[in-house]
Amino acid sequence: MATASVAFKSREDHRKQLELEEARKAGLAPAEVDEDGKEINPHIPQYMSSAPWYLNAERPSLKHQRKWKSDPNYTKSWYDRGAKIFQAEKYRKGACENCGAMTHDAKSCMERPRKKGAKWTSMHIAPDEKIETFELDYDGKRDRWNGYDASTYARVIERYEARDEARRKYLKEQQLKKLEEKNSKNDGEGGEVSDEDEDDDEDALKVDEAKVDESKQMDFAKVEKRVRTTGGGSTGTVRNLRIREDTAKYLLNLDVNSAYYDPKTRSMREDPLPDADPNEKFYGGDNQYRQSGQALEFKQLNIHAWEAFDKGQDVHMQAAPSQAELLFRNYKVIKEKLKTKTKDTIMEKYGNAATEEDIPMELLLGQSERQVEYDRAGRIIKGMETSLPKSKYEEDVFINNHTTVWGSWWKDHQWGYKCCKQTIRNSYCTGAAGIEAAEAATDLMKSNIARKASEDAPAPPAEEKKHVTWGTDVPEDLVLDEKRLTEALKKEDERRREEKDERKRKYNVRWNDEVTAEEMEAYRMKRVHHDDPMKGFLN
Repeated sequence: MATASVAFKSREDHRKQLELEEARKAGLAPAEVDEDGKEINPHIPQYMSSAPWYLNAERPSLKHQRKWKSDPNYTKSWYDRGAKIFQAEKYRKGACENCGAMTHDAKSCMERPRKKGAKWTSMHIAPDEKIETFELDYDGKRDRWNGYDASTYARVIERYEARDEARRKYLKEQQLKKLEEKNSKNDGEGGEVSDEDEDDDEDALKVDEAKVDESKQMDFAKVEKRVRTTGGGSTGTVRNLRIREDTAKYLLNLDVNSAYYDPKTRSMREDPLPDADPNEKFYGGDNQYRQSGQALEFKQLNIHAWEAFDKGQDVHMQAAPSQAELLFRNYKVIKEKLKTKTKDTIMEKYGNAATEEDIPMELLLGQSERQVEYDRAGRIIKGMETSLPKSKYEEDVFINNHTTVWGSWWKDHQWGYKCCKQTIRNSYCTGAAGIEAAEAATDLMKSNIARKASEDAPAPPAEEKKHVTWGTDVPEDLVLDEKRLTEALKKEDERRREEKDERKRKYNVRWNDEVTAEEMEAYRMKRVHHDDPMKGFLN
């Protein structure tokens, strides 16, 4: 069924129409009438002469299928920014410890941290903020301009008007300056300037920032995706500094093991042709640009900002780049002054050989009055003794009548004096007599230790003489007869076969307790050793 559609100018007009219909239905507002004075049923389309048979106006209609009436809980108001409701005179329990407001805690306080909070001073209590809660409808939650104050746009207009006014003032000053120069020039030359020249000058003074030279705009016309951003970033103009006739960097060296080319960032850090002549190649990798020119200066600036921040300076390269650059310049000036001052101090103390008179010829030719003796083979005998280098510590200082220094002797992981072989630092030197006495004491101590060890050593146990039995190990001096050993091995094999098969056992068994050495050796040879890894391969 087709229905009549009514167009409203705004959502507010629609809401008012719905309220009017509700009021008419409740009898609080006069009913709407047509041209003939008849009451109009709001549930019947206007182009219908009468209601259809399935629509009963006295009963509830299909109105419940659509939300005709807006929810009264929804609102279109917004937060009252910066509004205050109450300001206390003294601190209240549960309030912010910093400013004293009841609407937030110390962790959420937006004021500057005080040296002593309002909790302890009970002074300068901040007023409580106005806290509001709204229930927005579907459109209100998604309205990006909800709560926007149109009066704030006046600041933008004022800023642009001030810029235009400054521009007009500047153009006017330039024009007046140009005219004064021309007038002074004309007065000096006594000539006249044509009107066409004046018009050309006025046109040249008018600056239009919207117009850009085609040569400058050519490289910015291409729109590409920005790189080094999350998800590819938004589109923007990227200036292309490469001439199209040049060979692409990834085509300079087609070897797969050459410098890596990243197609996403279009970067090739390493040199694709490291062995080529540096005078002939025009591209040496992206690292070449990073380590030269302004890139290197910018890197030094960043490093200085990081080191200054670590040392307590309130400097940040991204937050305040001008401050960081100014601090770096001052640092270089101070460093240069300090270096010059240090250099001047050293030159003042030790002198400067470069600024003094020329070196004598005796020193240049190596001539001196030092006498050197050589032998027949040309070896130096006397006169060129090499001097040991001196350190900053005291050397050759002998104490307590010692003739050598401490640490000139080493024994048993202890340092000592070589002259008397003593290991005590503050001992008095005893010379050769002390060395002999120390050696005699050492020998006496060793002899006493050996004597004590011999006395304390237990007496060796008396060896018990045991008769050799066939249950013990075989003595080393035992001699076996080969024939008897062969017979004993055969007897041992027969005995083992009888043990495996009981049917071959005889009824009358005779035992012989006398066992010879050959029979015992045959038993040992045929015995199964359970620890032998090759026992499974026997027999």
